[in-house]
Amino acid sequence: MRFFDYSFLENGMLPAGLVNVVSAIAELRERESERKQNNQAVFTRLESIAKVQSVKGSNEIEGIVTSEQRINEIVNQNSAPLNHNETEIAGYRDALSLVHENFAELDIRESDILHLHEVMLNYSPVSGGAYKQNDNVIMEIDSSGARHVRFAPVPANETVQSMEQLILAYMDARQNYGINQLLLIPCFILDFLCIHPFSDGNGRMSRLLSLLLLYKNGFDAGKYISFEEQINRDKANYYEALRLSSTDWHEGKNSYFPFIENFMTTLLYCYKELDKRFAVVNAKKVTKRERIEATVRGSLLPISKQEICYVLPDVSPTTVEAALAQMVKNGLAEKIGTGRNIKYIKFGK
Repeated sequence: MRFFDYSFLENGMLPAGLVNVVSAIAELRERESERKQNNQAVFTRLESIAKVQSVKGSNEIEGIVTSEQRINEIVNQNSAPLNHNETEIAGYRDALSLVHENFAELDIRESDILHLHEVMLNYSPVSGGAYKQNDNVIMEIDSSGARHVRFAPVPANETVQSMEQLILAYMDARQNYGINQLLLIPCFILDFLCIHPFSDGNGRMSRLLSLLLLYKNGFDAGKYISFEEQINRDKANYYEALRLSSTDWHEGKNSYFPFIENFMTTLLYCYKELDKRFAVVNAKKVTKRERIEATVRGSLLPISKQEICYVLPDVSPTTVEAALAQMVKNGLAEKIGTGRNIKYIKFGK
């Protein structure tokens, strides 16, 4: 059986690029913390936008999709789910809310992990809250349509013990002051994914647990700029990092660093985007039109008129609509979607 040892994080021999990313995250986190104390209303609005994007992004990674309108209705609990995909989306909504509202009380312990899984699958025909009873494999389909086993996780009869060892290893490492707690998080997530302890929902659970651990360690940018949507936007690199770091995992010879670097880069994007959003919200010496343009230019994701109004509450919807139309006309922004699903993004992005 695979055992877990995170002592390699003690020696300080980190790739130079990773050191720079971690330093940049620390600097932006300090800036965000100071701003939040005096601008809670702004962060509340950003959180409401990010929650929709997180539910959409985390499910979309797994091929669980519905329309933008339905995502908004389900996340805001204005409508009950109408089909299988929407039940999965509703379950993730509830599990994400549990993490957002109760992260201080939740912890990396078996009872909390199983409960989070149960909540996530509450509307699904698949029962949640229990480890897998049968072996599972992670498949891929090549260009010819042939299926191949990409990774064989821990067998079902070893799952309980493997999860117990993983949790104990994490608890031991987080008490070690010589280990950077931020770098420890993706190590735990990688090992969780390689164990693949559930029959369904392992990927979505990994993202919920990522947020839980980040929040508990004071890194909450993902609450205001969707961490899951960043993964979704760059999932090819995410899966490649996962592949590289899971090679020779069963033998304990794998390198965690590709996955750590991808995880840290994703988190840094969230902090950078949050910094841009806040700068736009608080810009007092520029016109409203310029602030609208800056919001679109600075957004890593397509953004709707409604979302811009959330970010810039002192700007009327009419002004936002006029500014967006002018940006499209001038070739500064591209309009995506139709009807109520229209969003805007910097042209050429």
